[in-house]
Amino acid sequence: MKILFITDNFPPEVNAPATRTYEHCKVWVQKGIDVTVITCVPNFPKGKIFDGYKNKIYQKEYIDGIKVIRVWTYIAANEGFVRRTIDYVSFGFSAVIAGIFQKADIIIATSPQFFSAFAGNCISFFKRKPWIFEVRDIWPESIASVGGLNPQSISYKILEFIELRLYKKAKLIIVVTQAFKKRLIERKQDATKIRVFTNGSNLNLFYPRVKNQKLLSELNLKNKIVFAYFGTIGMAHKMDFIVDTFSKVKNPDFHLLILGEGAKKSEILQQIQDQNIKNISFYDFVTKEEVPDYISVIDFAIVNLRKSITFTTVIPSKIFEFAAMGKPILLGVDGQAREIIETANCGLFYEPENQKDLLEKINLIASNIELQNLLIAGCRKLAIEYNREKIANEMLECIMQLKG
Repeated sequence: MKILFITDNFPPEVNAPATRTYEHCKVWVQKGIDVTVITCVPNFPKGKIFDGYKNKIYQKEYIDGIKVIRVWTYIAANEGFVRRTIDYVSFGFSAVIAGIFQKADIIIATSPQFFSAFAGNCISFFKRKPWIFEVRDIWPESIASVGGLNPQSISYKILEFIELRLYKKAKLIIVVTQAFKKRLIERKQDATKIRVFTNGSNLNLFYPRVKNQKLLSELNLKNKIVFAYFGTIGMAHKMDFIVDTFSKVKNPDFHLLILGEGAKKSEILQQIQDQNIKNISFYDFVTKEEVPDYISVIDFAIVNLRKSITFTTVIPSKIFEFAAMGKPILLGVDGQAREIIETANCGLFYEPENQKDLLEKINLIASNIELQNLLIAGCRKLAIEYNREKIANEMLECIMQLKG
């Protein structure tokens, strides 16, 4: 079977869509599936092309048996609505042109952004092959939730019209949370063609390990109780709240390690400088292979999103990686993500954007050894349940049934 996968992000980029697509495709290739990925040159989130790549019309490489075709796009940083939209649209059209010439039995296109899905739909039309819409984020609703788009605007209405048409055209819709499925059903989508395959963690890369002492010294974190935020520093993540909260932490041994990139990075760095906050360290993001070493040196992870009804439907993928490495989680995301960590008992929930609640949970989790041990055991339970290889195999079975 030949699978053609359309995605705007792919390694060496290290964000959640790139990681999920790569790890699923790698498992499928090992099962004997012929997988071709159409993507752009790596540039997320800074909008700067990674070393070793050029923004050509067409280029091909192989990554762990996956055929990767990179097409030309207008490159923009992960900030600013207009330039990003041009970026997304240009990728959609370039992907269509490249995809028409690729052999495929099944076409899969993943969001965010859904111009990738637009490309999948168009390629499906020209090749007369079924396509699957993998919904990782509900656009344009999620853009509006962070103030990036007015729900009453013409732009929003146009994007919503495209979104609903894509749902109807897809042979199968794969979503990453049960809440997404419920939301689509509420919007009159066919429940019989919606399947849920959550995110998970690569247990071959993320597993409990001793602290990397060399790295701990390099980061000047010896004898510190280390909290961490790793990931995108964007509009949705409300990092100014986290930084402001840590400026009020009284214990001199508590330290926050931030590792990330994104549209709000410069603002957060300025905030740390303006407030002269000494218990926060901020570093650029590292490669996926280096991330486990950085997770090894922390004691607790913080996963945070701004307070919004929209975000009660999401499950941040980083919770699975932290859990796989046995790091208890402080979660500032209500809804399904909260249900998952409380069911597994692998972390503590705090109300999003509630500083008093977060400060209380920081002190509680750091001072109670018995609680820490219970949460670490819960992390192991969660990691086993959300094993990404298992999820990839289950998703492949679903795809093969569609082809059959």
